[in-house]
Amino acid sequence: MNATPTRPAKVRDRGDAPMSLAQGIVERIAPQGLAEGIDAAAARFVGASGVEEWHVTVRLHDSAPSQAGDLLRAWHETLESLGIPISSTVMKRIFCEDPARQAGDLRDLFAASPGALSIIGQAPLGHAGPALWSQHIIDSVSALDTAGGGGCFQCQRGSIRHLWLCGMQASWHTGAADQTSAILRIQDDFLRSHGMNLHDHVLRTWWFVRDIDHHYQGLVDARRKAFDAHHLTRDTHYIASTGIGGNPPDPAATVMLDSYAVGGISPGQISYLSAPDYLGPTHHYGVTFERATATSYADRRHIFLSGTASIDPAGRIVNPGDVIGQFTRTLENINALLADGGASMDDLAMILVYLRDPRDGPGIEKLLRQRFTHLPMILLHAPVCRPGWLVEIEGIAMLADHQPEFPAF
Repeated sequence: MNATPTRPAKVRDRGDAPMSLAQGIVERIAPQGLAEGIDAAAARFVGASGVEEWHVTVRLHDSAPSQAGDLLRAWHETLESLGIPISSTVMKRIFCEDPARQAGDLRDLFAASPGALSIIGQAPLGHAGPALWSQHIIDSVSALDTAGGGGCFQCQRGSIRHLWLCGMQASWHTGAADQTSAILRIQDDFLRSHGMNLHDHVLRTWWFVRDIDHHYQGLVDARRKAFDAHHLTRDTHYIASTGIGGNPPDPAATVMLDSYAVGGISPGQISYLSAPDYLGPTHHYGVTFERATATSYADRRHIFLSGTASIDPAGRIVNPGDVIGQFTRTLENINALLADGGASMDDLAMILVYLRDPRDGPGIEKLLRQRFTHLPMILLHAPVCRPGWLVEIEGIAMLADHQPEFPAF
């Protein structure tokens, strides 16, 4: 059933269903017994149904000629230490410094494992090799019903179908605007072939833009035009999204898109979060994405935080030129968005942190680790869409919900 075409009401408060100690909270875990040079973290959430969700990040400290193989071994070692079967993988994204050189080896090695695969050129900070973020679903009662591979992966869960479309590029076109338009047509074709559409089912997108200072506007203009055609407007809703600097594996590609969609969504399951006292609607300054999107299931709620920066309700940069000040305001904005969805920072299961200047990495990482013990995170050298923004953070939060009228996750 399709979602309501108008902007839905806010999500409800947390339900009062009884939960055991291990249920309904995000558990952040530091994997034990890993080989030297591996920096890994994991977050686990289990709802009342017993279905587990995991987010895992793996980073390498030491450079080696066989970095792709080193990352694969580190990921396998991390999963084994956590007791996560590789068959539970539904998505993996690899961040590397030089995708034109590294993507081939990475794709050859990681394509053999389940889950959608995305590879993007964003150099992990403070580490010499590539890094990885993966998502996992473990159901002890029934095996995952999955299909696909490479950039397209589907997971059927009862009446709900999860679809990841990753690495969409259109390098046969010239310019960011034409490539964006073509990518959105590709996405639409994929969605329709799986019984979905852009308006009702896409919950999260990631737009990676080569030389974003010059090409972002082309993406913005083409996306707005396509959204208008799909009735995605300020009066209905947009999509939670990150638009960030990044180099696609194809050197001729200016833009690349990853997306996550869910079929079988019922009216009222999706809510669009805001924090007007901290940051205003994106259409006020000409862009078209939601600040955050919440999706409720029978026993849990997911919150997808768009790329969030140091911005005020009028769209102005807060603390220009001060990366620590911008970092602080960014966290305040994130906390306000989470609160609108009934969540807090304790519900975060992973974050990605984008920095314009890699020299800011050590200081920001120190602050993050003081604030978020064992939270899966990756810091990346990736310019934000406005040159004055020095840091941007996105994330995913998970929390207990009790709405039995909605489908199970």
